[in-house]
Amino acid sequence: MTDNLRLIAIVGMPGAGKSLAADFFRSKGLPVLRFGDQTDIGLEEQGLPLIEANERKYREDLRRELGMAAMAIKIKPRIEKALEKSSTVILDGLYSWEEYVHLKEKFPSIELLCIYARPETRYSRLGHRPVRPLGRKEAEGRDISEIENLNKGGPIARADYLVINEGTEGEFRKNLEIYYSSL
Repeated sequence: MTDNLRLIAIVGMPGAGKSLAADFFRSKGLPVLRFGDQTDIGLEEQGLPLIEANERKYREDLRRELGMAAMAIKIKPRIEKALEKSSTVILDGLYSWEEYVHLKEKFPSIELLCIYARPETRYSRLGHRPVRPLGRKEAEGRDISEIENLNKGGPIARADYLVINEGTEGEFRKNLEIYYSSL
């Protein structure tokens, strides 16, 4: 990757505001590639409906076949294509340390942007979201699962930038604006 190209991966725990951050960058005209889209693409190729059971099975099968870097392996061609058209590309949903290491080999200047909110804040958000709300125990379980099973802590700990999302959506947007102005 040349010096004038930027690849920025958004990382953070569930409910921190990663999707809102991705929407913010999209509103600025930057291409946003979502790791989770690979699941949709894979199920479409297999002719299977987009339901939780199929999505989970696809992700687990893919990781068994390709290892914990599976989603990064699958998204890499989409990243290369996007970087042909835009000097900055945002990645939404990098989870595992292995995904980060895989992409770092191909794109050495990849940057990690961590969106942070305290567990209490995140659990409240997850409990009130309109799609797939989670109770506190489910949210705590998801945290533990993502840390232990998806190796999510490494990319968060290794983040180059941190944006706090503890207040209103407007305050979060202001914090993202500060980061965006540094690009």
